Amino acid sequence: MIRDYFIQKIESAIEKAINDGKLGQMTEYKKGTLAVERPKNADFGDYAVNVSSLARFAKIAPPQIANTILEYIDKEDNEYNVIGGFINFKTGKNLLVNLVAEIFNKNKDFGKPENIEKEKILLEYVSANPTGPFHIGHGRWAAMGSVLANLLKFYGHEVYQEFYINDAGSQIQKLGNSLAIRIRQELGEDIDFPTDEIERKNYYPGDYLIPVAKKYLETHKGLPENVKELSDFAKAEMEAIQKDLLENFKVHFDNFYSELTLHNSGKVEECVNKLKASGKIYQKDGADWFKSSDYGDDQDRVIKKADGSNTYLTADIAYHIDKLERGFDRLINIWGADHHGYVARVKASIEALGYDPNKLEVLLGQLVNLVINGNEVRMGKRKNMVTLEDLIDEVGVDATRFWMSMRNIDTTLDFDIELAKTNSDENPVFYVQYAHARACSILRHVISEKINSETGEKTPSPMTENELKEITENYQKDIVIPTLDTARKLILKLEEYKSVIKNSAEQRQVYTICRYVQELASEFHSFYNANRVISEDKQMMKARIALVYSVKTVLRNALEDILAVSAPERM
Repeated sequence: MIRDYFIQKIESAIEKAINDGKLGQMTEYKKGTLAVERPKNADFGDYAVNVSSLARFAKIAPPQIANTILEYIDKEDNEYNVIGGFINFKTGKNLLVNLVAEIFNKNKDFGKPENIEKEKILLEYVSANPTGPFHIGHGRWAAMGSVLANLLKFYGHEVYQEFYINDAGSQIQKLGNSLAIRIRQELGEDIDFPTDEIERKNYYPGDYLIPVAKKYLETHKGLPENVKELSDFAKAEMEAIQKDLLENFKVHFDNFYSELTLHNSGKVEECVNKLKASGKIYQKDGADWFKSSDYGDDQDRVIKKADGSNTYLTADIAYHIDKLERGFDRLINIWGADHHGYVARVKASIEALGYDPNKLEVLLGQLVNLVINGNEVRMGKRKNMVTLEDLIDEVGVDATRFWMSMRNIDTTLDFDIELAKTNSDENPVFYVQYAHARACSILRHVISEKINSETGEKTPSPMTENELKEITENYQKDIVIPTLDTARKLILKLEEYKSVIKNSAEQRQVYTICRYVQELASEFHSFYNANRVISEDKQMMKARIALVYSVKTVLRNALEDILAVSAPERM
């Protein structure tokens, strides 16, 4: 990366100046303490380093330090200048040309780092109850989780995506009881869900169980004697609906892990017994308490109630131990912000059972405010709701995925449906897709004949297909040199993709990819508006076509390979 190149030049020059005794007492200085930044005034350069922090070692004024360092820099064809304690750097032609060549040479692998410490990662997200359709909050975790998986895979890690099915609690019996009412309604009975608010909480009165009831009666004559049969039927139907929607939403899990199988395997009780054997469990008020406060939790936690039933934490302990026993180096969970206090107790259980709690990373995310015609829509399984499927039907998969991914996970997302549907520059996904389509259109037009609508005469294409193929498949570095002055910002933005990939993967962020493609689209639109790509100057045209192709490549890679959003060639 150019930033790394620049800082290496600075650090090498500092070392030479120290050896020559030109920077005073610098024995305490350590490499890696200086940071590269963008100058506030772009005229100063592309990047800058503030060396003022070295004054406390060198006992020399910052401007003198900067000028001394500058004397020892091998400048090549790059430009350097000093302003105060800042050394400014302007990228030369060789670096810019090499960057375009790198995009051509690496193509789909542009931005992929080399020699990383590869990890085997289990990424768990969504993990909704199989009791109803996904709401739009599930959609945000689904989009962000799948983008993060794509990002980490591209970065070089081995990523295994898992959906934890919460199918072992009382909610499954509630589901069966709710289906029973819908079936009785289909059979003609005058019955409805309780109106009492407390009683109503024992049911799921959403309309989504009506088609499930109809489907049940296609193969059954009436209600079974045991509600478990209805619970199992409804659960299977809900799981099938959820899986179909996830596939349509371009979210692909490697495994759907049933909580019920975790209990049936005996792993839950096994973990409880291990905690008891190691003295990490004590009894109080008839319940079993886990000494989670010994490991950083703010209080101890009940893992078995006085009536002998397990708490939610009990199964979660066993599930995370099972993950570790499967040999994963890193566990990443995406949870809602309401699980904030849950992180410490799960990490405590991991440590208490002899594993490294730092192997677990939890990304806590805020919810989604769905805005329709300026009004916020509230949601819930116990009443009519706007589902993820409704949203996808309204705005499409691409818009839903992009919008769900484009804000930091710890920020509440306002999803404006009307804006997400518009074909305008204000709609970020349209703006980025249009940039890719425009690049494709330019490449098509450069080899297309024009026909005069009045005379019918044909104007030869500016370039033959073979000439275009020569540029896109056999790139020559010298063809970008004539356009460097006008293309500098665009090339530097293309180069930035490498640092965006690195930082996004290491910080587990995906909104930064969305922000980057918007910025790249903006730079490309500006470049296109300021420069005629198709011109009589053949060398200039080749140079600009090379940049157009570079933009097309990076946009396509980011959209399709990372964000899983389509990169249309025509719009």
